[in-house]
Amino acid sequence: MTFPPGILHLLAFAAEPGGGNPAGVVLDAAGLDDARMQEIAADLGYPETAFVSTRNGRRARVRYFSPGAEVPFCGHATIATAVALAEAEGAGDFVFDTAAGEIALETTRDAEGRMTAGFTSVDPVQSDLEPEVGRRLLGILGLSESDLDDRLPLAQSFAGNTHPVVAVASRERFDAFDFDAPVLRALMDERGWAGTVMVVHAESPDAAVFEARNLFPVGDITEDPATGSAAASLGAYLRDRVGRRAPFSFTVHQGRHIGRPSALHVEVPASGGVRVSGTATTLER
Repeated sequence: MTFPPGILHLLAFAAEPGGGNPAGVVLDAAGLDDARMQEIAADLGYPETAFVSTRNGRRARVRYFSPGAEVPFCGHATIATAVALAEAEGAGDFVFDTAAGEIALETTRDAEGRMTAGFTSVDPVQSDLEPEVGRRLLGILGLSESDLDDRLPLAQSFAGNTHPVVAVASRERFDAFDFDAPVLRALMDERGWAGTVMVVHAESPDAAVFEARNLFPVGDITEDPATGSAAASLGAYLRDRVGRRAPFSFTVHQGRHIGRPSALHVEVPASGGVRVSGTATTLER
């Protein structure tokens, strides 16, 4: 496939070579209408593509499109866009205006010369997952209530996108569950879950490491390799729903099940938005 000029291709949150989540980034999208942005995102086939529609110094208006629709916010494409801007303009702070709200970012170059970025989410919100919706979701995943970690209840967590949180007690069930992608997509559309369904496993609720599988059936995609908005939502869920004492930090490992290992670092303050950070590098195609 030949892609239009002016599109950057980056991998965000890679834990090792071959890992990470691909994102398209268009730094000058002022002349693109909605239909063209959607067409580009669909042609690329990445989980999301970010479009910088306007810029004023180090402040930018950013929109995100999956292959199927516009989404309010995308964490890995935000990291990719921030790194692309920092490579062009120098490391430092940025502000992105998104459909989900204002996102503050910091970019730095690490000791190995890689540009890294971190974003602070919008203020998170927790909500119940209606019992009938929870039963339907578990049925689609082939899970039962006995498979769940009773220390981490079913819920919905918003930190830019709304993510249902499903915590599986045993690693064996976490690794082995499967799902019907079209049926899950229908439930997600019905419930307005524009992001992913987040399934996690941890040895304990105060663990320093979580593993996540973020389900995102759209086009040829079934699972997302790295999901920044879900990582922020998980941090807020642990603080505001589970009651883990903040500040704290942890790492989310994701992408192992689809051969794209990723790592996201999460910092949770005592209140307010959650910070997620990682790297982004040029995608070799």
